[in-house]
Amino acid sequence: MAKIGFVSLGCPKALVDSERIITQLKIEGYDITPHYHDANLVIVNTCGFIDSAVNESMDAISEALTENGSVIVTGCLGVKSESIYKRFPKVLAVTGPQRYEEVLSAVHAHLPVTHTHDPHISLVPPQGIKLTPKHYAYLKISEGCNHRCTFCIIPSMRGDLVSRPIDDVLKEAAKLTAAGVKELLVISQDTSAYGVDLKYQTAQWRDKSYQTRFYDLCAALGELGIWVRLHYVYPYPHVDKVIPLMQEGKILPYLDIPFQHANPRILKLMKRPASSENNLKRIQAWRNICPDLTIRSTFIVGFPGETDAEFNELLEFLEEAQLDRVGCFTYSPVEGAKANDLPHLIPEDVKQARYEQFMQVQANISAQRLQKKIGKTLTVLIDEIDGDLAIARSYADAPEIDGKVYIADAGDLKPGQVVAVQVVGSDEYDLDAVLMS
Repeated sequence: MAKIGFVSLGCPKALVDSERIITQLKIEGYDITPHYHDANLVIVNTCGFIDSAVNESMDAISEALTENGSVIVTGCLGVKSESIYKRFPKVLAVTGPQRYEEVLSAVHAHLPVTHTHDPHISLVPPQGIKLTPKHYAYLKISEGCNHRCTFCIIPSMRGDLVSRPIDDVLKEAAKLTAAGVKELLVISQDTSAYGVDLKYQTAQWRDKSYQTRFYDLCAALGELGIWVRLHYVYPYPHVDKVIPLMQEGKILPYLDIPFQHANPRILKLMKRPASSENNLKRIQAWRNICPDLTIRSTFIVGFPGETDAEFNELLEFLEEAQLDRVGCFTYSPVEGAKANDLPHLIPEDVKQARYEQFMQVQANISAQRLQKKIGKTLTVLIDEIDGDLAIARSYADAPEIDGKVYIADAGDLKPGQVVAVQVVGSDEYDLDAVLMS
């Protein structure tokens, strides 16, 4: 059997691209191997969002060529094919993101299947091949983005917003649920803009009519009876309508909203959508409706022209907003980004000092918020077992990026189980718990 190695880098959206390619390869009779020396060729799915990601992707291509020699490159960095071919002239082919057919055509050209494929032997599950643990999966609802944030080059790589029809998304979600997935993580470049390009066209699913729009999608997913977690939600006004679904337990009371900054001038320089919204009032209104709401966000410090006063305004926003989960990046120029042309670049030592101050403020906020959970009962999803310790997540924790719940004397549990625990301790980011008897 023809064997293919696969390296998948970047964000969850890129991971879904990898899943789709691997699924089709398996359908066609190819085998996937985790070892360079077993593979007839290697596919590297790259990331090109920031310079460090570009360097990681280039290193991965170099390693695959050294260890195997036959390499096909795809993903976001693939839009810069000339630079890849210049540095690695021996790569077999380079394609951009979402170019599934081009990847498969390159595989067919360089490694045709020589045996007769029997689908009854090489079975592929109805939900396709997933690269996540069996109990959770990413559900990508659209590609691309209509915004032109000055620090971002994603639209130049993935294009404008292209939403999947709602019935297509819901059919995939139902297949994943039937396969035993306990948590769906809804992803895109701009989740709350879902359907705007399709003019919110209507479709049928399970004898009901739904529009291809953010609220309808959330309401329909809430009928599946599993955890549904929303990522990459820009704070447009219509997001308010989804909060009651969280309070009703239809979807998880969790919002991943990339605010990026709090100062209006910096947000305008960033060309952020919904930058004029009064987010502090919005957050308070959401929590009045759904007190258990967890909000995660990301921010950039050291953006060109950011003054001390504007940075302090960001810190004040943190203190007032009391966000639960926060990530922070120092601004770094990305080739092709409009922000590169802005004046008044911030020195690296100032950016680093602001980053450290920001993270310390947020660490204190997180520690205080988690301490309030001691003594409470939580429903958690088991991710892994380490000896007698079970490592789990609550509704407030997305995989890979948020905190964990550590459960003592719970080695008999299995990944994918949903159990009730009582919180007995906390630190800045994680909780300690015991099983409820």
